[in-house]
Amino acid sequence: MARLPRLCIAGELHHLIQRGHNRQAVFVDDADRQLFLVALRDAAHEHGVAVHAYALLDSEVRLLATPATQQSLSKALQAVGRRYVAAFNRRHGRTGTLWEGRFRGAVIESERYFIPALCQLETAPVDAGLAPSAALWPWSSAGHHLGLARSPLVTEHRLYWALGNTPFDREAAYRRALEQGVTSADGAALLEAMLKSWAIGSPAFLARLADMTPRPLSARQRGRPRKTFQSVPN
Repeated sequence: MARLPRLCIAGELHHLIQRGHNRQAVFVDDADRQLFLVALRDAAHEHGVAVHAYALLDSEVRLLATPATQQSLSKALQAVGRRYVAAFNRRHGRTGTLWEGRFRGAVIESERYFIPALCQLETAPVDAGLAPSAALWPWSSAGHHLGLARSPLVTEHRLYWALGNTPFDREAAYRRALEQGVTSADGAALLEAMLKSWAIGSPAFLARLADMTPRPLSARQRGRPRKTFQSVPN
């Protein structure tokens, strides 16, 4: 069965994950993490990708990003891969692949899912046991959104700005959102869409995307369509 082309829509929000091959560590130390962020910042700038959030875990990277063109994400992450893997292999005396194939990701409806996706992404290090709170993991964008640090990589999403009129208001509103957490339904839906590379949103959102790409936006129902029978007049 042929692999579907990657789902990427210019100007839409994407929720992305890139994992290490066989779940191996892709970051051994903080120097690795810093190298990756510099490579990501340069590639995002060169290829027109607005990175709204990121989280570096031991064996994976998660991103929220908006591409300027249909090819922006692929070009940017390919550039990061070439630069980072070469540097990683040199530092650690290894050869060969590092990533588990190509990245996966969902196109998500911003108005419905931006805040849940942002909270899910920035609490991923907590869920992985890397930090007691999102604010205390230095290798994510949580500190930026909470006003604890400024990241030159982050382009703040318009819906983050909509949280308040001042930086203090926005940071306080987002802190409340993090404390409230993501519902189990939203969390499961976002994770499934990201891992299976589908779109997620309202029927109107999905219908709009369907007009923009011939690629399927969700899994097709298995099996043959049900037959319908019409009664025959006596």
